Amino acid sequence: MLWIIGALGALLVAGAAYRKQSLSLSGMLAAVAMGTIYFGAGNAFWFGILLIFFISSSLLSKLHHDNKAELELTYAKTGRRDAGQVFANGGLGMVFVLLNAIVPMEHWEFLFIGVMATVTSDTWATEIGTLSKKPPRSVLTGKILPAGASGGVSSLGTLAAAAGGALIGASSWLLRMISGMPDQSFLLLTLAGLTGGLAGAFTDSILGATVQLMNRCTVCGREVESTHHCGKKVEYARGWKWMTNDAVNAISSIVGGAIALLCGMMF
Repeated sequence: MLWIIGALGALLVAGAAYRKQSLSLSGMLAAVAMGTIYFGAGNAFWFGILLIFFISSSLLSKLHHDNKAELELTYAKTGRRDAGQVFANGGLGMVFVLLNAIVPMEHWEFLFIGVMATVTSDTWATEIGTLSKKPPRSVLTGKILPAGASGGVSSLGTLAAAAGGALIGASSWLLRMISGMPDQSFLLLTLAGLTGGLAGAFTDSILGATVQLMNRCTVCGREVESTHHCGKKVEYARGWKWMTNDAVNAISSIVGGAIALLCGMMF
């Protein structure tokens, strides 16, 4: 019965996102499969955190500002999330759901909180950070960068990342209570989400500034993640060719999960 409920709930949410053009068809199918597993193999704790990330990031993606359309042209993937993006953001969390179903351990829960805090923090930092009136600076050198540049951070984006991670941690406390799971400290879970989210988000920026695959527009000369810009195919600029945006997201999530777990073990 839990699997059926999970499938219906996931279909409802993913279907609405598809109609709102937040998900492509492949993204919708991936989200349905993922949501079914989250609820069927887990409970409201796992499924609820996934929903908080998905709903909040979908709403923030609708924020409009003067240079958003221009910035989206530089990203590898924009607008409607496809299956690759869905699994890059929620696939690792799904692994922890399944591992916990097989061998229940509190460690899986902290790893999961850190992973979901990372993808939430990164999304919030990107969507809200681009609203900053001050240009971002390189996470490594402090040099001023163009808005939306990989490896760039801002005060507003950092605050948004902290808020997103803290939300996941705080929400996990409430969802644990709803699910009838053993009591856990509200402050500890919030701290795990906050530190895991920030660690993952900054890892994403560091990878973006160093080894992420980046291309250069042959028309305007701008460094971009996308394969086309200004209507032309781009050329390779720097980074490891396998270190795509999805790979960066996955690695950052692992770091965020590890930091959240360390936080849980220490306190």
